[in-house]
Amino acid sequence: MVQITLPDGSQRDYPAAVTVADVAASIGAGLAKAALAGKVNGKVVDTSYLIDADAKLAIITAKDADGLEVIRHSTAHLLAYAVKQLFPQAQVTIGPVIENGFFYDFSFERPFTPDDLALIEKRMTELASKDEPVTRRVLPRDEAVAYFKGLGEHYKAEIIASIPSNEDVSLYREGTFEDLCRGPHVPSTGKLKHFKLMKVAGAYWRGDHKNEMLQRIYGTAWASKEDLAAHLTMLEEAEKRDHRKLGQQLDLFHIDDHAPGVVFWHPNGWAVWQVVEQYMRQVYRDNGYKEVKGPQLLDKSLWEKTGHWDKYRDNMFTTESEKREYALKPMNCPGHILIFKQGIKSYRDLPLRYGEFGQCHRNEPTGGLHGIMRVRGFTQDDGHIFCTEDQILKECSDYTALLQKVYADFGFKNIIYKIATRPEKRIGSDESWDKAEHALMESLRASGCEFEITPGEGAFYGPKIEYTLKDAIGRQWQCGTIQVDFFMTERLDAEYVGEDGARHRPVMLHRAIVGSLERFIGIMIEETAGALPTWLAPTQVMVLNITDAQAEYAQNVVKTLQNQGFRVQSDLRNEKITYKIREHSMQKVPYLVVIGDKEMASGAVAVRARGGQDLGVMSLEDFSQKLSADIAHKSNA
Repeated sequence: MVQITLPDGSQRDYPAAVTVADVAASIGAGLAKAALAGKVNGKVVDTSYLIDADAKLAIITAKDADGLEVIRHSTAHLLAYAVKQLFPQAQVTIGPVIENGFFYDFSFERPFTPDDLALIEKRMTELASKDEPVTRRVLPRDEAVAYFKGLGEHYKAEIIASIPSNEDVSLYREGTFEDLCRGPHVPSTGKLKHFKLMKVAGAYWRGDHKNEMLQRIYGTAWASKEDLAAHLTMLEEAEKRDHRKLGQQLDLFHIDDHAPGVVFWHPNGWAVWQVVEQYMRQVYRDNGYKEVKGPQLLDKSLWEKTGHWDKYRDNMFTTESEKREYALKPMNCPGHILIFKQGIKSYRDLPLRYGEFGQCHRNEPTGGLHGIMRVRGFTQDDGHIFCTEDQILKECSDYTALLQKVYADFGFKNIIYKIATRPEKRIGSDESWDKAEHALMESLRASGCEFEITPGEGAFYGPKIEYTLKDAIGRQWQCGTIQVDFFMTERLDAEYVGEDGARHRPVMLHRAIVGSLERFIGIMIEETAGALPTWLAPTQVMVLNITDAQAEYAQNVVKTLQNQGFRVQSDLRNEKITYKIREHSMQKVPYLVVIGDKEMASGAVAVRARGGQDLGVMSLEDFSQKLSADIAHKSNA
């Protein structure tokens, strides 16, 4: 007798071992048809999986997140199946699920073309319509190696050969195609209906530039036609908002091969940077932070003490001088502890909040670099709070409220809260982890925030809250974080004198609101499609004259507004006013001020807001007040 407990707590008894598909069929024909996989005691398995002991079971359908992952995983195999049918000489390598889709790497004698992608996608549709069953079998490792060598799939054989010799491997077959995979997969190819191939890119075999360059075909797959259409629409909109294109169009920044992964800021972009930095600097001042500045180079021994050397060595840039090894800092926390340790600290000094616009460097792989979103050199609005255990809850609650205010000023009000708990590999006692995780959860509850828990995703030294922004087209960006750390101050021997006169270890809260300034500015560019709100725009007002007769008055208007602190430029070229308006509208300037003879005679200005809105003629004083109010309220023209 096998007893199955379903998610609603109900139980079903079966006289013998039973498959996931059998259980689904016993519940109802509709569920049996919709079933893609099962979750047995928390593990996702095929519908053919045999349950031979009492177990908890959830039937997974396309409505479930796990179901969507199974669809994408299976569609990657369908892609490989189609490629092998159309191009038999191609060798298959790996094909994992990624965010919103999948990819598969192939070795082939020539580059795949857009026409090839269209043919492959058509063949995938044809194969899916056959509704061929997807079946699983298990082979000993060596037998599997021989099998794939016999097929001429040398890459696949190499992958299997790297598996310990005493392990078996699972293979999945659909029609004439069989592939190495752990699974699970959909029960038949007919479940795969809503997919699209997106692009081809290069990828080194096993990520090593010394190996052959393979061809990576990217695709997306969804549970419904509507979901696929919505995703493709979002991608079209994202393409229009691509910060790399807008950065060039608006003359904000560029990336150069002479310094891969590091940003060259142009005057327009640096103006935006300065506004963000000065805003965050004011946030520091208004909320009890003391701004500090740590060095870029720190001795290897410090990183060894903190544990970063073991965890992040491969991502650290190092150098040597006088037989001492140094690392460019990938984060700021050890430097802040060294500052804390200078002089005796009392419990009366706590909480002590340090803030730094800390320049960090991480040796990210070239293939992972992406405009200013993913770089090797970046600056964080980094902060560390040294406090007692009793102060953790209030500090975390206050920080969440502060972060919400900052994000609202930048136009983000939809925030997703996640608590990342202890990973398998960590330092410190379970008791300390219990305290830290509890404090984070209670701080969000006290702030009235709903949150989800992501088990095992915390840092090796402590759990954290991750604050994720949802942008105008539905994309999510993880930016802010606060982490509770009981251990680093101990490793670096930081202390304070308690009320009892004894020495105590402070708790360290690692926190960042916008995170990398480079990345956050990239997010803002894409969120606004380059039409930055007036308070952030590099040029807030462009003054345009109609003829040379108004040039002197136009220059006086520029000087008056600049003296009031506005970022103003003029375009006095001998061009048609319609041409100048169109050009600066393309540059997404919030306000265009047009000056003709009438405006000059009356000492006024004609104002056009971004988007072509004609605000009419007004006095310079009235315009200045409007501009001030716009900036003060962080509103978008």
